[in-house]
Amino acid sequence: MNRALILDRDGVINREKDYVWRAEEFEFLPGVFEALREASSMGYLIIIITNQAGIARGYYSEEDFHKLTEWMLHKFRDHGVEVTAVYFDPYHPEGVGKYKKESLRRKPNPGMIFEAARDHHLDLQRSVLVGDKLSDVVAGRRAGVGQLFLVRTGHPFAEDEVPEGVEVAEDLREVIRKLNFCDT
Repeated sequence: MNRALILDRDGVINREKDYVWRAEEFEFLPGVFEALREASSMGYLIIIITNQAGIARGYYSEEDFHKLTEWMLHKFRDHGVEVTAVYFDPYHPEGVGKYKKESLRRKPNPGMIFEAARDHHLDLQRSVLVGDKLSDVVAGRRAGVGQLFLVRTGHPFAEDEVPEGVEVAEDLREVIRKLNFCDT
């Protein structure tokens, strides 16, 4: 069984901006490439899970999302990072057309995590989830992910909102430092 570093995208990998869907709007956060190379060297598969309400609301298309994802993955490869998989959910209860619906994959539901676990033979208890919103860590807890982190690089949250057992880190680099310390 594999262990994975399961990451939200916006606010963890790239700077949080409303509904990023074009490469010129996508800004990698400082230290992301180095942190993910280190995580890979520690034996973690890199899995990205992302809600994409912008598709549901009609701000951009699934095709737009896939184009940006391919560009992002190319940038990761250019920096020596191999992302194992990207999972996304395009639905939202306030969406339009076929995208207006509840989804068991949309965080805080754990569907994308369970899908990744099946596809990549993940031991979720030995895996780590990093998000910037409470819905991210709630999904991780519901899926049985062993370690949960909230980073301060995305949406703001109050300390008293952080669920018990969830660690807070300044950014992805600090998460990896903490994991590296635990592995030694």
